Amino acid sequence: MAASTSAERLGRLLNLVPYLLARPGIVLAEAATDLGVTERQLREDLELLWVCGLPGYGPGDLIDMALDGDRVTITYDAGIDRPLRLTPDEALALVVALRMLAETPGLGERDAVERALAKIESAAGDLAEAPVAVRLPGAPPMLVGGGAGDEDRLDTIRAAVQRRRALHITYYTATRDELTERVVDPMRVLVVAGRAYLEAWCRRAEAVRMFRVDRIDGLVELAEPAAPPPQAHPSDLAGGVFTPTPELPLVTLRVGRGARWITEYYPCERVVRESPEQWLVSLRAADLGWARRLVLGLGADVTVVAPAQLATSVGEQARAALAAYGLEVG
Repeated sequence: MAASTSAERLGRLLNLVPYLLARPGIVLAEAATDLGVTERQLREDLELLWVCGLPGYGPGDLIDMALDGDRVTITYDAGIDRPLRLTPDEALALVVALRMLAETPGLGERDAVERALAKIESAAGDLAEAPVAVRLPGAPPMLVGGGAGDEDRLDTIRAAVQRRRALHITYYTATRDELTERVVDPMRVLVVAGRAYLEAWCRRAEAVRMFRVDRIDGLVELAEPAAPPPQAHPSDLAGGVFTPTPELPLVTLRVGRGARWITEYYPCERVVRESPEQWLVSLRAADLGWARRLVLGLGADVTVVAPAQLATSVGEQARAALAAYGLEVG
């Protein structure tokens, strides 16, 4: 807290001198209101400014001011005559971050974000006009400012939750790489790690399930009311959406430098650094189909150690892919 307070005060002091230079003789109470501080805090800042200045710190080096009753005038600024300005890189980084935040499904206080974005874009000028491509982990590249389809879908889902209506959805199940049709009883909409989810009782699975909104390909609100059974309880998401459990398959991989990122992106049970080049990584998989696609996507940077069933499946799929291109593996 002390470091944060010091940093905030430093920024306030650096802006205080140019502010006062532009308003000679301003009343302290008015200045305090403009700056969002108390009059007592402003007086303390002025006392600190009095001992700040250029190296040498003698007469003629320190910031000087005239206090006439409750009015203040800067008489020597020691070169601090301009307010702080963002560098081009800093301005662009803020624009990108705020645009992404504004497009996050389920965001609260969106108006405040859009107001801040408008101010930064205005200050950044032409720099803010160029489209900026960004990439979120696990998502395809997109241009900031898109995502209207997901937002419309999310609005429909929210309305169904509020009206307590059942939904018929077409959902892409990534672990099995397939589209499924199911009827669900919505319970709540939430955002985890920047992604929007519908938590609902799935009548097909007869269990509570989390559905990523961007993977819902189609949905229809039904006339019948949503009726989650008594055993349908909201999930504890303190550890994230995916919670590894002992009954899930344990996958062990030997990974090279290019694939070490999986130890940060996925919850791992064990990571052993066998050598500077290779790590032995064990993690739980929702199913072996998902693990097979993960391994194939990592290519030559990974070798399956266990289970044998996964190694066989990966080998078969790789040989089938090569055969489709007229290639053979000895």
